[in-house]
Amino acid sequence: MLGTGVFAAWTPALLWSGPLLLVSLAVAAVVAALNAWSTASLARVHPEAGGAYAYGRARLGRGAGVVAGAAFVLGKVASAGAAALTLGSYLWAGHERLVAVVAIAALLVLDLFGVTRTAAASAVSVVLVVVVLVAVVVASTSYPSYADAVVQPASPGPAGVLAAAGLLFVAFAGYARVATLGEEVRDPERTLPRAIAVALGVVMVVYLAVGVAVLRVEGPIPADERSPAPLVQLVHLVATPSFDAATGNFAPAPWGAAALVVPWVRIAAAVAAGGALLSLLAGVGRTLFAMGRGGDAPGWLTPVSRHGVPHRAQVVAAVAAAVVSLVGGIGGALAVSGTSILLYYGVAHLAALRMRADEPRAPRAVPLLGLVGCVLVASSLVAVGLGLLSPGA
Repeated sequence: MLGTGVFAAWTPALLWSGPLLLVSLAVAAVVAALNAWSTASLARVHPEAGGAYAYGRARLGRGAGVVAGAAFVLGKVASAGAAALTLGSYLWAGHERLVAVVAIAALLVLDLFGVTRTAAASAVSVVLVVVVLVAVVVASTSYPSYADAVVQPASPGPAGVLAAAGLLFVAFAGYARVATLGEEVRDPERTLPRAIAVALGVVMVVYLAVGVAVLRVEGPIPADERSPAPLVQLVHLVATPSFDAATGNFAPAPWGAAALVVPWVRIAAAVAAGGALLSLLAGVGRTLFAMGRGGDAPGWLTPVSRHGVPHRAQVVAAVAAAVVSLVGGIGGALAVSGTSILLYYGVAHLAALRMRADEPRAPRAVPLLGLVGCVLVASSLVAVGLGLLSPGA
């Protein structure tokens, strides 16, 4: 969850939400919380691999399960491609696609050795990322605030706010991978809901702090001057701010004092994207495995290696992510991912509505509101992304 989004999603989200960036973040967080609540309830009763694919199949029928599984695979493959491209853009700008493919291949090898190593690598990446993000947020507090600075677009509408929420939602959606690992953890009825709740709470706090810093420092920058590596740009500006209130422009910030800080931001971004990529490949592979076992995907995806990993499904997931990284871009990949993942959670909410009163279900208002939120955010993301609506609509 503390992966691609915290380093890459702010620039496209600002383009649509402008000064209402934090409103978009709040919408994304609320939808994510509702999704998590329904998912956690279902995970208690269905602690098997597959997440909403398994939930939809069990509660709504095979068709719903297939829709959820396909949406998950498409969305997470797109997220994996975005993560790999983000890693490449921070490590070797101009050669993002080459770095992305190499990274996918290397992390696939690691993932094939089993979930224990994948989880350990993700834990190490989280520690580094949190330390660097805290340093960036603290540094941003020393940046001068300009009351007359205008954040573009100056007058975003509901469509832009909701579409930006769809992009930011992708960063919250990592808890979906927790539910896909139901057969690989101890005491899943207790462990999965707690893991989802703790992860979501921590990420909400971190994203709010970083969002405030990004809006305050980079919001006044003209849209065409914002960097696809927003946290690197933020550090440059904090190190040597030069703002002309009359023109609303920032002077180019030289490397200067940022020389010791920017490399750590780049390293943290690469590690975070790598950690997200590890988790994404694991989640997609397990879902393909579950679908193959259920007869909704080719049966040859179901063999499991001596490390307990569905190795064929993992290879397919990695190849699909590599294709996205070779032909797509970060912004487009995040938009496809957001739309697909929201559809996936829509199925989860429908499944939660079918839970019995004697089961540990969430209040019925939770899946109802969650379903409405998924539909509104996904439809806005599609409409704005395809140019059917302007962000000010």
